[in-house]
Amino acid sequence: MILVDTSIWVDFIRNPASIPEMRDTFPSFVTCGPVIQEVLQGLDMHQPASVLFRESLLALTRLSDPLPVETFLNAAEIFRQGRRRGYTIRSGVDCLIAAIAIENNLELWHRDRDFSTIAHYTPLRAVSRYLA
Repeated sequence: MILVDTSIWVDFIRNPASIPEMRDTFPSFVTCGPVIQEVLQGLDMHQPASVLFRESLLALTRLSDPLPVETFLNAAEIFRQGRRRGYTIRSGVDCLIAAIAIENNLELWHRDRDFSTIAHYTPLRAVSRYLA
């Protein structure tokens, strides 16, 4: 299973050819509440393609649903550890997504430098998927 971050979904929505392996790997994808929120808040739900994408996203297995308080505590610790090491994590939500990936021992696909940074000092298995 692979947890796919918002940064990947946004690029995929804009240009499905940007990540060719997405189509073959889709059955392995899972999601979580914070990713669902971030993706859906940016969609125009008056567009039929957005409605279809929403249905597909909501059909994926959701991790940590509902989120236990321990996950929030782990996310806060990820943020604090980074700050102590001199790293600036721009998003608390990214810490939450990272905590979910770590707790579930999953690879996290992303296009967000926060996850690459978090992977330097945690067991996060972050995989950058950048355009060629």
